[in-house]
Amino acid sequence: MTINIEYEAEEKLNLNYEKIITDVVNEAVDYEKCPYEAEVNVTLVDSESIHEINKEYRNIDSPTDVLSFPGVNYVTPSDFDAIEDELENNAEDYFNPDTGELLLGDIVLCVQKIKEQADKYGHSEKRELAFLTAHSMMHLFGYDHMTPEESAVMEAKQKEVLDRLGITR
Repeated sequence: MTINIEYEAEEKLNLNYEKIITDVVNEAVDYEKCPYEAEVNVTLVDSESIHEINKEYRNIDSPTDVLSFPGVNYVTPSDFDAIEDELENNAEDYFNPDTGELLLGDIVLCVQKIKEQADKYGHSEKRELAFLTAHSMMHLFGYDHMTPEESAVMEAKQKEVLDRLGITR
């Protein structure tokens, strides 16, 4: 498993963000029973940077807390059998040619939003960082929250990943 973490924000989180992100990513991969070694890229940025990315990729002209860029187009969430079906034609699209790892995708986290939301929701910055990472990992596995049903499934999975790590409100 390769987890590339880049810290590009000036404002610092006073916690071991690398360990928290690594633990949550690994737990999510195990929880979703990903049969491959995988690669995830995580970048921590400031409000201005995530605002620009949000505007460019989602046409939303405001900062957000986290953005997810899945590397796999799932037919149904975490359907790794469908990846097997496409391997012969599109293996280069899904796997790092140097390592053979499945390219799950990219996560962009906003440091200021982590701090603001931890305060707003009355829990620790560790919990907010872990929650946003778990949330984004579910997006990387193809889950979404566009309908109440999808939202309920995704929220239950995020909660289970955090519970398994003992990270609660």
